[in-house]
Amino acid sequence: MSARRCRTLERSGTFFQNYTEWLSGTPRKAVVAEDTAGAALDSTGSPAPAGREPGSRRLRADARRNIDSLLEAAKIVFGTSGVDAPAKEIADLAGVGVGTLYRHFPQRSDLVKAVLQREIDACADAAPALSAAHRPGAALANWLHRYTEFLALKPGLATALHSGDPAFDELPGYFWQRFGPALGSLLEAATASGEIRADISPRDLLYAIASLCVPVGDEGVAYSQRMVALLIDGLRYGADTSPSRS
Repeated sequence: MSARRCRTLERSGTFFQNYTEWLSGTPRKAVVAEDTAGAALDSTGSPAPAGREPGSRRLRADARRNIDSLLEAAKIVFGTSGVDAPAKEIADLAGVGVGTLYRHFPQRSDLVKAVLQREIDACADAAPALSAAHRPGAALANWLHRYTEFLALKPGLATALHSGDPAFDELPGYFWQRFGPALGSLLEAATASGEIRADISPRDLLYAIASLCVPVGDEGVAYSQRMVALLIDGLRYGADTSPSRS
């Protein structure tokens, strides 16, 4: 990747400055890492499914807490100091030793990838909770705003994602695997209730909002949220509001 392109990404402050190019990549097969005690972990530090490795076992509760603390600390530190921040800064904020950090995430790319997957999971998992708490149209709108916040990650994460590191090759597939069904269920419910138009797909919306989140001057996420609110208003135009839908 050219130095000029890298500088563009660093200035953007947005996860999907070159969103469509990133998603066009072919995801590679997930790589399973092992901690020093022999437990098989997936790329987020979670236990691998039973049977994947002969000696696989479930993480102890304290190990799971350490991983959660490390991922939360890394998210904060990456936002303030960049993805190349010292390991000790992350470990200190998480309240663990540097050795614990490297035991779970031997490479910095392992940690960056785990942070991104955790953010994808949190956004996707918000869909059913919103559906349970709101009418379909409001649940969809709230989730789209939540997705907009997800896109507005720090520039260091955006730079790392576009670095060409093969560790990130599977993330586009993971993105669609989680967000496609999450948004699809919200869209289906909002369409069935007659609150939004029926001629739009999850992929349409994911791409449209990513385009709206491309930085404009010094505008931040609040500007993107306003643009997304206009898009949501447009979804209501042409909705089937016949009595049979109510």
